[in-house]
Amino acid sequence: MAQPDNKRFFENLTGSGKAIAVLTSGGDAQGMNAAVRAVVRMGIYVGAKVYFIHEGYQGMVDGGDNIKEATWESVSSMLQVGGTVIGSARCKEFRAREGRLKAAHNLVQHGITNLCVIGGDGSLTGANLFREEWSGLLAELVEQELIDEDAAQTYSALHIVGMVGSIDNDFCGTDMTIGTDSALHRIIEVVDAIMTTAQSHQRTFVLEVMGRHCGYLALVSALACGADWVLIPEMPPEDGWEDKMCQKLSANRAGMKRLNIIIVAEGAIDCNNRPITAGCIKDLVVRCLGFDTRVTILGHVQRGGTPSAFDRILASRMGVEAVLALLETTANTPAYVVSLCGNQSVRLPLMECVQMTQEVQKAMDEKRFEEAVKLRGRSFENNLKTYKLLAHRKPESELPHSGFNVAILNVGAPAAGMNAAVRSAVRVGISEGHKMFAVNDGFEGFYKGQIREIKWADVGGWTGQGGSLLGTKRTLPAKHVDKIAEQIRKNNINALLVIGGFEAYLGLLELLAARGKYDEFCVPMVVVPATVSNNIPGSEFSIGADTALNAITDTCDRIKQSASGTKRRVFIIETMGGYCGYLATVGGLAAGADAAYIYEEPFDIRELQANVEHLTDKMKTSIQRGLVLRNENCNDNYTTDFIYQLYSEEGKGVFDCRKNVLGHMQQGGAPSPFDRNFGTKISAKAMQWITKKLTETYRQGRVFANTEDSCCLLGMRRRALIFQPVVQLKDETDSIHRIPKEQWWLKLRPLMKILAKYKTSYDVSDSGQLEHVVRNRPKDLDASTL
Repeated sequence: MAQPDNKRFFENLTGSGKAIAVLTSGGDAQGMNAAVRAVVRMGIYVGAKVYFIHEGYQGMVDGGDNIKEATWESVSSMLQVGGTVIGSARCKEFRAREGRLKAAHNLVQHGITNLCVIGGDGSLTGANLFREEWSGLLAELVEQELIDEDAAQTYSALHIVGMVGSIDNDFCGTDMTIGTDSALHRIIEVVDAIMTTAQSHQRTFVLEVMGRHCGYLALVSALACGADWVLIPEMPPEDGWEDKMCQKLSANRAGMKRLNIIIVAEGAIDCNNRPITAGCIKDLVVRCLGFDTRVTILGHVQRGGTPSAFDRILASRMGVEAVLALLETTANTPAYVVSLCGNQSVRLPLMECVQMTQEVQKAMDEKRFEEAVKLRGRSFENNLKTYKLLAHRKPESELPHSGFNVAILNVGAPAAGMNAAVRSAVRVGISEGHKMFAVNDGFEGFYKGQIREIKWADVGGWTGQGGSLLGTKRTLPAKHVDKIAEQIRKNNINALLVIGGFEAYLGLLELLAARGKYDEFCVPMVVVPATVSNNIPGSEFSIGADTALNAITDTCDRIKQSASGTKRRVFIIETMGGYCGYLATVGGLAAGADAAYIYEEPFDIRELQANVEHLTDKMKTSIQRGLVLRNENCNDNYTTDFIYQLYSEEGKGVFDCRKNVLGHMQQGGAPSPFDRNFGTKISAKAMQWITKKLTETYRQGRVFANTEDSCCLLGMRRRALIFQPVVQLKDETDSIHRIPKEQWWLKLRPLMKILAKYKTSYDVSDSGQLEHVVRNRPKDLDASTL
């Protein structure tokens, strides 16, 4: 079938005759192996030779067995492994020209002129210097008669593409670096565990996390767990901070809070550049307050463990993007860093990113701390503002008094992160002078009058709680609009914040339609998407979906490991999602699935048979375990049982089969760091929108909002969080199957198939385009919620 002219497919990009080498350098980070795997498989897929360089730049300098050709099978079973299996080492020799000369000689001997470097800013700076010196190094090798003129001509240009692997997330120009999300998982796991013991004994805990020059991990983990105090290098506390902190801790204890959590980055300083250590903070609390205080230093725990689903997907996408970038380079192309901005791939000039990163440190050294925060990027700046807004309550006398009442309710199925969203909305609303009301059990509780005022302290400790503490039901409001209108009138509700899934979106459509009959619904109303299915129109992400993905990925890892050392085995796994294939597709990419069956991509018995044959061939030659995911509603006839029986029958003599239905475990558990922060920040933004709309629509002593733009859904699209009138989303929605008509993640399906060794077309027209770090991003950009 002819492809549309506006699309560009990578079949037109060939790697034939090219040699690509991949290395990891500097500190290790979870997800590096996923990036290596993607580079190797995409490179081989396009016809290039791909080489491992073991032990980073040291291996490049030493040569020999450190540079080995990679095969498809050599990266099997490494997706879920933390660290870097090809090794990483800091290399003093490479810093000298003599060392780089040796490295150049070793690369030329293998015909390598394309380097994919995974590391931090030091590793990437070294790669760029190597590229700039390349022609001079080759000329020197010719002089020394180590290579001939033909070789120097053949390998005259060195192309570099970098991916940032660093748990600190300290590299400018990218929203997230590989490993950061996994490190946050380790930190939050520890904090959640510590909270239970701290609560038992009424203790204060001081946690030191990594971040010698960057406070990202400390700041975001503080936001994710609701810490009482956080100390980071970019924003040193003012003189007298000790008294303020002790007053805050004491006030929290007086408010019946049984524990205190203080998070400090290892590089935290005061305004005079003196270090603030965990030990100093403990001594201060014991001396001033007499609280039982303990210190926990997380150290290298943060670097360890398996990568999160987010890091696997990020690294896989970036690995493929790196190969595409290398295929498109010319002699005049600068060294790139491939990255995600929001949900979009971008290519940034490497040295622009490095220079901006160095500018941050320079600003900090010169005590220009506010500038340092801005240079970190809009996401970091918004994290800091949101933390201050939620953690530090102003005295009653300083709070504005708007006189408005705002109601919050959860609608639909429970999703991890809902409680973090409610906490955020309540505290932002109170900070803006509103009286906040909680509605229990969704629209059903609304019409029954289950409404109560909710205060600042009532939502303490909610960020780490799974499910919905308010209670949530799938009931829609249409049949009860008269009673709901009565409750709005009775409680003088001036605005509604609805946090939930597809039912929340439908519910607001019904309330909007009821405005003609009931003036009570002429108030600002907004939906914040929260569902594991990620099927709400107008938003690429929903609260709860990341937690569900991690549950699927962790379970798939364990299921595959259960077959380790046994005979060849294929697992058929059913995921949730209704008719939306997001969990099956993206979970499949994160878990290294061989196939994922979804409703959005129809399949028939011939495709099922082809998949079985493909897996049978792979099983005969290399892999021991196969993984097939199936969305619960992908097909009425090709059920999980049918697919299990088909694979069992056709795979006889080669592999056996097992099936698992993951069920509601995908909805349970503590929310992931991503969902805690996404819920916190999107809900804060929704509350600020409500405040703005209340001010705009307050006339003659009452709120009257009857325009389309006063009933919105707040969603993330590509790089921005935007408010969209719900009525305008109707045309974008397949209401029968409860999914958006266009879904961004469908573009990831060819990537999953390529990494599973299927021949397919991969549209690269939406791949990363060259941008510049200094260019201003969209005003509403806050897509990286971590």
